[in-house]
Amino acid sequence: MSPSPTALERTRQLRRVALSGLLGTAVEFYDFLVYGTVAALVFGELFFPGADPAVGTIAAFGTFAAGYVARPIGGIVFGHFGDRLGRKKMLLLTMGLMGGASFLIGLLPTYDTIGVWAPVLLITLRVLQGIAIGGEWGGATLMVVEHAGEKRRGLWSSFTQMGAPLGSLISAAVVAMVSTLPKDQFAAWGWRVPFLLSVLLLGVGLFVRLNVVESPLFAEVKKDRAESRLPILDVLKRPQPVLLACCVGIGAFTAQSLLTSYLIAYATGIGHPRPQVLTALTVSAAVALVVLPCASALSDRIGRRPVVLTGALLSAATAFPVLALVDSKSSGALILAVVIGHGISQSLMYGPLGALFSEMFGTRVRYTGASLGYQGATLVGAGFSPMIAGSLVASSGNGTPVALLLCGGSLITALTVWFVRETSRTSLGDDPASALPTTPRTEEITA
Repeated sequence: MSPSPTALERTRQLRRVALSGLLGTAVEFYDFLVYGTVAALVFGELFFPGADPAVGTIAAFGTFAAGYVARPIGGIVFGHFGDRLGRKKMLLLTMGLMGGASFLIGLLPTYDTIGVWAPVLLITLRVLQGIAIGGEWGGATLMVVEHAGEKRRGLWSSFTQMGAPLGSLISAAVVAMVSTLPKDQFAAWGWRVPFLLSVLLLGVGLFVRLNVVESPLFAEVKKDRAESRLPILDVLKRPQPVLLACCVGIGAFTAQSLLTSYLIAYATGIGHPRPQVLTALTVSAAVALVVLPCASALSDRIGRRPVVLTGALLSAATAFPVLALVDSKSSGALILAVVIGHGISQSLMYGPLGALFSEMFGTRVRYTGASLGYQGATLVGAGFSPMIAGSLVASSGNGTPVALLLCGGSLITALTVWFVRETSRTSLGDDPASALPTTPRTEEITA
C-alpha cells in the first residue's frame, strides 16, 4: 500500500531538511578548513610579516581561534531568536552571514597594501563568521531531529554531521587545485580562490533552505504560545546538560582541529610534501563519509553513549601511535594515521552528537541549549588546540604535545560520557531528557 499524501509529503520534507543540514555544515567546514589550510600555508607572511615563521603561524592560528571565541555568542544570539521566532529564519540568516564573511576574506587586501588594518579586518571577518557558525549547527541539527521519527533520529541527524567530511573533501580538492600554482602566484592571488568559490556552496544552500518548512515541534510551541521569553536564562537555571554536552564534544573537536588544520602545518614542517598531506586528508574525509552514518545509525540501536565512548577510547589509545606514523615521514603511514585518528575515531565520537545534544534539551530551549553545548565544545576542543600545539611544538622541538592534547581531549569525552544518561529512547517533548550525572548502576535501578 502506497503511503498517504501526508506521509509522502512528510518524507519529502524530511529529505529536504536533511539536505539543508548537510549543505549548511558543508559550508561551515569548508570555510573552517579552507581558513585553517591557508592560515597554515601563507597567512603568517601575508598578514603578519616580519615575524619569525613560527610566530607568524601562531598568530595566524590566533585569528583562527578568534572565530571560535565568537561561536558561543552566536549560539546565544541565534539560539534566542531560534527558540523565539523559529528555526528556519535563523538558518537562512546564519548561512548568508557565514558564506558572506568567507567570500569577503577572499577580497581582503594584505599587510603590504593597508598595513595593520589587514589583520584587523581579517579578525573582524573571522569573528562575524564565528558568530554565524555559532548559530548554524544548532538550527540545522534541530530541524532534522525535530522532523525525524523517534526511532531514526541518529541516522537522519548524521546528514548534518556528514557535512563536515563533505566540506573537507571540497576544500581539499579546491586547495589542492590552487596549490599547483607556483609559490609566488599562490601567495599573490591563488589563496583567494577557495574563499571566493564559497559563494557557490552558499547559493545552493540558500536555495534548498528557502524550500523547507518550520520544525513541527516548534510550530506546536508557537501555536500554544509557549515560547521561552529568555531561553538563555532558562538553560542556565539548569546548567548541567550544557556543561555535560560541552565536555562530551571536546574529544571530537580536538581531534578535528589537530588532525586537519594543524596537521597541515605540522606535517609539512617535518618534510611531508603539501600534496601528500592534502591527499591524506581527502582519504580520511572519504572514510568519514562512510563511518559517520554507520555510527549514527548504530547509536539508534544500541544508544548514543556506547558509540561515543568507543570512539573516545580508541582515539586516546591511538594518539601516540598516530603521531609516530606521521613522524615516520612515509606517505602511506601518514594516510593511515589520519584515517585512524580522524576518519574512524573522530567520526565515532562526532556522529551521534547531533541527536545526543538535541535530546538533552526541551523544545522551548533546544536551539539555545544544544548550540551552547556544541559551541562550547568547539571553543575548548578546536579553537585553541592548533595555537597551543604550535606553541608547544615550537618550544619542545618535537610533536609529543600534539599526541598529549589529542589523548587528553579524548579522555575528557570518555570520562564525561560515562556519566551521561542514555537519551536515544527519550521523547522530544517539552520536558528535556535527564542528562544529569549518573552511574550505570543508578541507571539500571531507575530504568
